[in-house]
Amino acid sequence: MQYAVLNDHLHFVVEAPERRALTRGVQGLLIRIARALNKLWQRRGKVFADRYHDRILKTPREVRNVLRYVLGNGRKHAAEGREVSVPQAIDTYTSAPWFDGFRESVTVRGIEAMPRPVTDSRTWMLTIGWRRHGLLSVHELPATGSCGATPRRNYGASPSNAATASRTSTGIGRGRNSASTNTSVA
Repeated sequence: MQYAVLNDHLHFVVEAPERRALTRGVQGLLIRIARALNKLWQRRGKVFADRYHDRILKTPREVRNVLRYVLGNGRKHAAEGREVSVPQAIDTYTSAPWFDGFRESVTVRGIEAMPRPVTDSRTWMLTIGWRRHGLLSVHELPATGSCGATPRRNYGASPSNAATASRTSTGIGRGRNSASTNTSVA
């Protein structure tokens, strides 16, 4: 659905039919990322310092706020001096170049040559619901603080309609954040 890669963590907005599917999907993704980074860095060992945190998104406004948070988080950190500068209107270390929910027309040169790294959303809240609160502007920055509520550590499987999760990682060079939806963020 949507993602952001930050210097020291990832944000994903993903959809999952239940908590167990979300947990397994995130675990599989993180294992794949860790293996690729260890290969790149020619090393072995743990890449991520912490388990992921998630939050179920229950309202269209929450979904809109999380999308704004995920797609604009790197620019917000840059404005605060905590991140590498993002000079363009959208952050290309996110899924923003493929996001169709901006008020403004967004064009990224060369994007057509890249495989699309996100899939279309299937849930009502991620396709239609959040848009009832207005499309996002490329100039909107997330509010200071978290993406709406305190994320909960995910240690097991329990049913969910949607969840938000972010995973803190260590040793990731030039990167950004990640999130998930069922309407869920991981």
